[in-house]
Amino acid sequence: MNKLFSCRFNMDTNRVEARFEDGITVAIDRIAIEDEYGNTPAQRSELVWLLYNKPLEYAQMVLGGEMAHYLSLGCDHGRLED
Repeated sequence: MNKLFSCRFNMDTNRVEARFEDGITVAIDRIAIEDEYGNTPAQRSELVWLLYNKPLEYAQMVLGGEMAHYLSLGCDHGRLED
């Protein structure tokens, strides 16, 4: 697979659209990813935070099979502060 060139979240389709250097485009279904990896509210919150703030990293982790490992680290970007 070629290098991931660009990525954006399309709110109309609820998909992350990832484009590679060779012109191939892949659409990642947000709901399917949340159903697969978002087992807790904190994990779902982290997925949403990644989606809106770092869509390129989100796509790289999904396509590279690294999302479960990332969420197991207990990241808390999406949590609300007190």
